[in-house]
Amino acid sequence: MSESLRDQLLKAGFKPAPRPALKPRQHQPAPRQGRAAAEPDLARAFALRAKAERAEREAAEREAREKAAAKKARKRRMHALLEGKALNQADAEQPRNFEFAGKIRRVYVTPEQLPRLNAGDLGVVMHNGHAVLVPRAVALEVQAFAPELVALLVDPDAPAVADGVPDDLMW
Repeated sequence: MSESLRDQLLKAGFKPAPRPALKPRQHQPAPRQGRAAAEPDLARAFALRAKAERAEREAAEREAREKAAAKKARKRRMHALLEGKALNQADAEQPRNFEFAGKIRRVYVTPEQLPRLNAGDLGVVMHNGHAVLVPRAVALEVQAFAPELVALLVDPDAPAVADGVPDDLMW
């Protein structure tokens, strides 16, 4: 039979290596090295991330509340401004078309109101989804705090334009 490598080495004169004496173990944390010592542990990283997400969420909620309050205040102001100043008449039959928010809208006016609207004496503002015919002064007040709600206000000093072409360029 063949001998094991250990037996062969012992016969050749090699001595077995002395075994170190066992000492009782003491609990010591492993020393951190280089990069690992600089990195926060996983729990701390999750805590920091949760804190940042909470702060972002609170900021977004606060901004949404502020926007809603501003919108509500603007709506109240608009309602108070238009109270009793709307010139829309139930018997008006003449449609006046205009563009607002990318769509063609219309407001019905009387034959007396149409030239005044085209001259800029009257204006149209949008309120609660309806086109409201108002005097120019009211339209200018609305334009001061909510310009996106002024749907039609002709500038009386602007040159006359037909189909988007100024008079001086027409044939």
